[in-house]
Amino acid sequence: MVAEWANIGPDMTEGAIPSIPTLETERLILRPFREADAAVFCELFQDPDVVRFIGDGQAPSREDCWRAVAGWLGHWMMRGYGPWAVAERASGTFIGRVGIHFPESWPGPELGYALGKPFWGKGYATEAARAARDWAFAERDFGELISLIDPLNLASIGVATRLGETLRGPGELRGHALLVYAITRAEWEAQGAAG
Repeated sequence: MVAEWANIGPDMTEGAIPSIPTLETERLILRPFREADAAVFCELFQDPDVVRFIGDGQAPSREDCWRAVAGWLGHWMMRGYGPWAVAERASGTFIGRVGIHFPESWPGPELGYALGKPFWGKGYATEAARAARDWAFAERDFGELISLIDPLNLASIGVATRLGETLRGPGELRGHALLVYAITRAEWEAQGAAG
């Protein structure tokens, strides 16, 4: 017996494979993940500073990285949106991930971003997250996007603030105390739909 999915996702029909769009910004390309990205992702995320505020704060194994990439591709299939691989336009170098993540039991659709340490301090996270946010509001029917941020992650709080997100209050996910930042569609539209 084959179980049927109750919720395939927005704009999805059973058996449909969504097209993952490629977005370009001034300096970056947001593109679908490739299997080869798993190894580079794993290498970048071995740095304790990079993973300090992600999940349990532990560096992922190669198997974890492969599973994560497969999961993000599956997220696109099930939900019609998800995380992108982020690469520098000039070099094509994979630098991290950004996108909308909303797995089972999550408190809401999360605009998430994580880059390898060599790419910090260049404004890349804000640039990539802005493109993902704008696509999400323009192409999907989100009323609000959230960002779940460790209270000590001041860099991530800075990105959320530059994107027009405001602190909505404390939150908790899987035993971790977090801050919930968010932006509504109305707030995004008031910024000029691309502020």
